[in-house]
Amino acid sequence: MVDMVRTAELKAASTRRPWYSQLWIQVLIAMAIGIFLGWFRPDTGAQMQPLGDAFIKVIRMLIAPLIFCTVVHGVAHMADMARVGRVAIKALVYFEVLTTIALVIGLTAVNILQPGAGMNVDVSQINPSAVEPYLKQTQAVGLVAFLTNIIPNTFVGAFAEGNILQVLFISILSGFALIGLGERGRPLTDLIDRAAHMIFGIVNIVMWAAPLGAFGAIAFTVGKFGIGSLASLGKLLFGFYLTCLIFVFAVLWPICAFIGVSLPKLLRYISEELLICFATTSSETVLPRMLTKMQKAGADESVVGLVIPTGYSFNLDGTCLYLATAAVFLAQATNTPMNIEQQIGLLLILLATSKGAAGIAGAAFVVLAATLSAHGSIPVQSVALVLGIHRLMSQGLTPTNLVGNAVATLVIAKWENALDETQLHAVLDGQETARAAAA
Repeated sequence: MVDMVRTAELKAASTRRPWYSQLWIQVLIAMAIGIFLGWFRPDTGAQMQPLGDAFIKVIRMLIAPLIFCTVVHGVAHMADMARVGRVAIKALVYFEVLTTIALVIGLTAVNILQPGAGMNVDVSQINPSAVEPYLKQTQAVGLVAFLTNIIPNTFVGAFAEGNILQVLFISILSGFALIGLGERGRPLTDLIDRAAHMIFGIVNIVMWAAPLGAFGAIAFTVGKFGIGSLASLGKLLFGFYLTCLIFVFAVLWPICAFIGVSLPKLLRYISEELLICFATTSSETVLPRMLTKMQKAGADESVVGLVIPTGYSFNLDGTCLYLATAAVFLAQATNTPMNIEQQIGLLLILLATSKGAAGIAGAAFVVLAATLSAHGSIPVQSVALVLGIHRLMSQGLTPTNLVGNAVATLVIAKWENALDETQLHAVLDGQETARAAAA
């Protein structure tokens, strides 16, 4: 499937497009204009929100059919149910280890930096009405609710709701069914492959609007929250962004080095996707492009099709950093005592709740409220303290999630002997594009 996409990209590279026509340049310019507008005309900037929301909605519209086509074709292409299960188990083990490390790093950093110390917030003075819509959703968070929610009410219901895990569940079952059909299922497998190419074509068209979406999202963020939010909770924001950088360079970099991949080159390779994530605070906006890019980087289609969608629910490293940081920050801000035993208890709760919010709007914030509710000692209404800067923190957690899933894909592909390392290094070094330009 990736061959056709790769051919199109190589042909595009050979035309030597001018620098200003490159997507990452356009997104950067759009973000700069959005920051300028939000800063100097905050009311106008806040009104740009529909541009960002519309772009996200269009991408989300394509995710379910794209995952279905990619996963079904990849599983059917494996023609080995045992291998599918092996890849899934390896991915889940890796995800659990990395998210646990992320939670430990988050708890350690927030205890060292103490961003909430000295705030002395009186919980009784907090108006809980602003967070009531999120608190109502906490009942959907939990291990049992999470497991039962994987099974959709109807086959088409998963597509209608856009629930990634439900679509993944249906896709794997469909892929197994096609394996069982053997040659009789090949025409349907080929049809699904052609449908995937069509959807990738739509994605390429929609991505032309990425700068407009980035402009609207960043203008809204700066216009609505402005410098005031940064000043009042600047220590928390600084500490959280620092924690994200520590995780990326102290955890993911050694993992990349272990499998023979340069993290700086990988970050450069997915730089456009990172910029879009940062601007829109949604990693879903680049899920289709990540499926294509990781295949182009030499990872087998079947591994990419399983690891990327699963990672969007189970491998949320940035979200785990956010949850650990925000929870302890609220304890510090409200003078809620938390000894080491209580923090270990919080860690265990986070290990469960961080996996239980797939498909819930504002998932990270909902999980934070659910975690405080389950823990019992930190006042749940205190989440209102971080509501105003949640979007600003999301601009750190979503790119971290993206980098984590990119690394995870390469790790699992290497572990499964399904990584073309020659192709990988050629892509990361830019040699493939150079060859295409010279052709």
